[in-house]
Amino acid sequence: MDHLLDLFLSYLSVERGLSENTLLAYGSDLQEIAQYFKELGISGFDEVNRDHIVGYLVWLGDSISDRSKARKVAALRSLFKYLERIGKAPANPAARVRFPRFLTGLPKVLSGKEVEALLEGPDVATPLGQRDRAILEVFYATGLRVSELTELQLHQIHLDAGYLVVRGKGDKERLVPMGEWARDALLEYLREGRPALLKRGSVQQVFLNHRARKLTRQGVWKIIKGYAVRAGIRQNLTPHMLRHSFATHLLENGADLRSLQAMLGHSNISTTQIYTHVAGVRLKEIHQKYHPRP
Repeated sequence: MDHLLDLFLSYLSVERGLSENTLLAYGSDLQEIAQYFKELGISGFDEVNRDHIVGYLVWLGDSISDRSKARKVAALRSLFKYLERIGKAPANPAARVRFPRFLTGLPKVLSGKEVEALLEGPDVATPLGQRDRAILEVFYATGLRVSELTELQLHQIHLDAGYLVVRGKGDKERLVPMGEWARDALLEYLREGRPALLKRGSVQQVFLNHRARKLTRQGVWKIIKGYAVRAGIRQNLTPHMLRHSFATHLLENGADLRSLQAMLGHSNISTTQIYTHVAGVRLKEIHQKYHPRP
């Protein structure tokens, strides 16, 4: 089983071009499931049937969310589809396993005032403050994923034209425009803050920590949470919430779904459509709050 798992993960990496984070998630889920099968006395994936998979979901019980269970089923479906294709499994026993039902909550977003308070937080008189202002402005102006921001390299920035060339999921490139606020903050950081942090060396990633190394995803999370507390934002602010805010505020101000899909890097527009529901809910709240006869 372990050998076939390694083959599958190599296939996802080389042929499908999945990101390192996605590969880690697939690997963790599938290794856990394979261990469960081994404890049942199953020695190969060709012995697994639908009842074994359903039994695994029952065994999980309430230990994890239905969303996490659905992710594990999706991983198994992909694995067995691959094994069937290379002749290592007679059929796909996960194909007829139903995904656990879970409620899809609407993405949480910041208000305009909260965004303004957040962006005003960094002290731009210091190199780290210049970096942090650039990070926050770029996040809100472009809707990047946190991994896209941490991996952003100097050659991907086109300040004169006002856009970034971003490498996203599936190693796909997309062009993302940014406004003047983000461009100016990024320019100031590149001219002053970044050289002060770099000191020497040739790191290609744009955003650096105080040790002159590229910022990690965890480092960005800490930065954002710190400024959220400073701005009095009570929500548990994450980089992805800034992405949600970017998308929702664009729609509220008249952007079309297809353009938003391209900027977010969604392969399917149905993923982008969730933001129409968010915008609708927010408009309803505004109507109830301000209309004289709500």
